[in-house]
Amino acid sequence: MTLLPVVLIADDDPDILELVSLTLERDGYEVLQARNGEEALRLAAEREPHLAVLDLMMPGIDGCEVTRRIRATENGHRLPILILSAFAEDRQTAVALEAGADAYMKKPFSPRELLAKAGSMILERRPRSRLAEG
Repeated sequence: MTLLPVVLIADDDPDILELVSLTLERDGYEVLQARNGEEALRLAAEREPHLAVLDLMMPGIDGCEVTRRIRATENGHRLPILILSAFAEDRQTAVALEAGADAYMKKPFSPRELLAKAGSMILERRPRSRLAEG
C-alpha cells in the first residue's frame, strides 16, 4: 500500500482553498484543509503533513505566525512551508522568508508551478536513507 504525501492547506478564501486542494488532489496528494491559522496549527500537530501551503493574510493567526509557531516545535524544521499571497511586494516575501517559510508564491498562481514547487519541496526535506548516504 502506497501512502500519499499529505499537504496541509490553510486559506480563509474558500475558492483558493478549493482550487489549491483540487490541483494537489488531482496530482495524487492527500489534502488537509484549514480555514484559519488556529486550525492549521492543530492539523499540523495531529497529522504531521509533508508540506504546508499557507495563505499570508488570514484573520487571527496569519501565515507568518503559523510558520513561526511550527518552526518553534520540536520537529518544525522538517516541514517545508510555502506561503501564498496576493501581495506582490518584495517586502512581503522577505517577511515570510524571515518567519521561516521555505518559499513564497504570488496569487494568482500557475497550477503547474504549484505542483512543481510542492513536489520539489517535499523531496528536499525527505529524510535520506543510510543507503543513499553511503
